[in-house]
Amino acid sequence: MTEAQVGGASASGHAAVAGTTPATDDTEVNATYTRPPGMAPPPTSPDAVDQPPVAQGPARVAEAVKAARAAVSAAAGRGPRRARLHVKRIDPWSVMKFSFAVSVVLFIVMIVATTVLYIALDAMGVFDSVNELLASLIGAGGGEGDVSFQFTAKGVILVSALLGLVNMVLFTALSTLSAFIYNVCADLVGGIELTLAEKD
Repeated sequence: MTEAQVGGASASGHAAVAGTTPATDDTEVNATYTRPPGMAPPPTSPDAVDQPPVAQGPARVAEAVKAARAAVSAAAGRGPRRARLHVKRIDPWSVMKFSFAVSVVLFIVMIVATTVLYIALDAMGVFDSVNELLASLIGAGGGEGDVSFQFTAKGVILVSALLGLVNMVLFTALSTLSAFIYNVCADLVGGIELTLAEKD
């Protein structure tokens, strides 16, 4: 056996083992791919890749909108919600603090209002006329010519401050006492009933 025959036999043997014929440059290779069961097909256009999958159809969206509108209309038909509550107890300590703060504010307002009112009346000459009238009345009654009592800025503001201090004490004490009385009455006959409602 010559070397040419041995080479031909070995080439034919390799071809038989591979089960294919040697491919040349002019041969076209046609490859086919198969998808496993359940796998989604690839998108046919590049724009379809960026679009998310549609979770629900237009019919379900329309049903959801109708249900929301029906719920809103039903709530509007019922009107605002209402709640009936009872004031069972009032804390006296909180009432005392609140009433004291209010009385302090009223004290400051009284002092400022009295000062402004006195300045306005004094500019119009009201207090001079009143002082002269008092002097003439006391002189006509057989009193001393020099009147010891006169309306002055210091006296008016001092009297206003004294009244404000008395108001602070009385207002704070009466408010705290009212809280105690309310708690006792609420334990006996029940508290005040309140009905709260939302705005329309």
